[in-house]
Amino acid sequence: MSTAVVIEAPGEHRLVEHTPREPGPGEALVKVHAVGICGSDREVYQGNRPEGYVRYPLIPGHEWSGTVEGVGAGVPGSLVGRKVVGEGFRNCQVCDRCHAGETTLCSAGYEETGFTEPGAMADTLTLPARLLHVLPDAADLTAAALLEPAACIAAAALKADSRPGERVAVVGTGTLGMFAVQFLKAGSPAELLVVGTRGDREALSRQYGATDFRTKDQQLPGDFDVVIETAGSASAARTAASLLRRGGRLVLTGIPAPGAEGLDPTDLVVRQLEVHTVFGAPPDAWAHTVRVFAAGLLDPLPLVTHELPLAEFPQAIELVGSGDPKVGKVLLRP
Repeated sequence: MSTAVVIEAPGEHRLVEHTPREPGPGEALVKVHAVGICGSDREVYQGNRPEGYVRYPLIPGHEWSGTVEGVGAGVPGSLVGRKVVGEGFRNCQVCDRCHAGETTLCSAGYEETGFTEPGAMADTLTLPARLLHVLPDAADLTAAALLEPAACIAAAALKADSRPGERVAVVGTGTLGMFAVQFLKAGSPAELLVVGTRGDREALSRQYGATDFRTKDQQLPGDFDVVIETAGSASAARTAASLLRRGGRLVLTGIPAPGAEGLDPTDLVVRQLEVHTVFGAPPDAWAHTVRVFAAGLLDPLPLVTHELPLAEFPQAIELVGSGDPKVGKVLLRP
């Protein structure tokens, strides 16, 4: 039987029979291979997602990979059978931000797969074909299920504009941090520092290209050209800023709890720091991610520690929030 996870309301979910929705004009039907779980999925289940950024009842799942099974009118038939990943933001395509390529800032309002539109925790997913990115035929679809968080970090790397020979750093050693290390390594830095709270992430950080690793309680060097923060706490943002030289470039990707103390504006102005933020991934970041993945410069598989069936959704949610250092990326397999 084809199944799907449905979150009826915070803390309430069911495993239901799933009937694939035939693709309409401009749409594609994708057979889901794997779907990742992140902190935002846990927020949806617990009811902590900010108002306006979730709509119940909901099939969750915004990190996914799969194979196209069918297409609607106006979509090339050659797409059928191809391995794909897909953007989550359902942008309007006609506002000024969309025309500028900044689809995550669409002025028509927020709509995203797995949050306000049906997601991929089901056997199939039907979505606009324009959101799909085609993968090489030999692509590992299990690894590709992590390309959505990778695309968010690609957006950060593009904003950081790291140049060969620069000193760069990453604050945070979770999934996003490890992707940041890989993207920055691809830019041929002179030095690549990783700062985190867990010493056990040093080996993986160095495997991905870090030249130095420090925990936040150790003495930290400074004078870096670029720092990408991925940890999602106000203290991590402050640590990231402290690593920079005057005029350095900072990209924040984490979302601290509401009311968190922020960066010191006097420090930002006096040191003339260039600060960017990222929420989601626009098309250019997705295209960049797929290129880097296809070139073999992005290796997501070592980040995956658990693969569970859809029926074990609650167990997967608990794993993600357990704080267990042995838990990395958790995937569900329809």
